[in-house]
Amino acid sequence: MHIRIISGKYKARRITAPKNLPIRPTTDRAKEALFNILRNDYYIPELKILDLFTGSGSISYEFASRGSKDIQAIDANYAVIKFVQKTSDSFDFPIRAIKTDAVKFLEKTTDVYDLIFADPPYDLDKEIQQKMVDICFERKLLKEDGLFVLEHIEQLDFSTHPHFKESRKYGMTVFSFFT
Repeated sequence: MHIRIISGKYKARRITAPKNLPIRPTTDRAKEALFNILRNDYYIPELKILDLFTGSGSISYEFASRGSKDIQAIDANYAVIKFVQKTSDSFDFPIRAIKTDAVKFLEKTTDVYDLIFADPPYDLDKEIQQKMVDICFERKLLKEDGLFVLEHIEQLDFSTHPHFKESRKYGMTVFSFFT
């Protein structure tokens, strides 16, 4: 599986992920749209990023290529974390890949982030996805003007969540934004 970095210092670089990794990278079209949205409201090089369910690491690489200097990539799969850290090291990206469960990480971390991105498996229960958002706001894991971005399937609707801001749909992918 090939992953392409869309913009920044490493624009157009391709990364080949092993075939046996349990990943579903965000499409280039969706990634490009997401970063166009973020670019309007944030200065990406100054953001502290948390990438939950990092999978291929595609979103973390995109932030790193665009100058972010503090990125944590979380995934429960050891092979995924090993791949992301190896790739990060080869590009000299400031990504710390951590093997742990995303919800447990949120319940324990004391860090505060500018942006939290979560791309859980599409079959993960809506209640667990909503719980992640709740934990972030209950534990104040986002800075005052921080943003939580949840990538999910179009069948899920989070518009009644008290921190919901908006959703954007790109093909089968939906990004819900929480502030």
